[in-house]
Amino acid sequence: MVEESLLSNARFAESYVFYRRNKGYGPLRIRAELMSRGIAEDLIEHHLNIADNAWLVTMRHAWQKRFKGSLPDDFKTRAKHLRFLQYRGFTADHINSIFEDAGHD
Repeated sequence: MVEESLLSNARFAESYVFYRRNKGYGPLRIRAELMSRGIAEDLIEHHLNIADNAWLVTMRHAWQKRFKGSLPDDFKTRAKHLRFLQYRGFTADHINSIFEDAGHD
């Protein structure tokens, strides 16, 4: 199957990143999941592109879906929002930007 390109780690990584991203998961979590499945790190990095601004859109969508777009008004609520986004696998820069950007809307 590998010789006929019916089974390919590159194709698997590409489709897995697309699938999990559409489910609202971030690059750190997706990287860990792919590594646990034995995909090479260089292949993962090629398909993840963590610096891509599209991750911000993915994160904002997941955050709005979970919290209805309401900003936290106290420390406890903010910590809950942060934990949710960290669990989903978004970077600290991504997470911090959502609260900075939301304050300017």
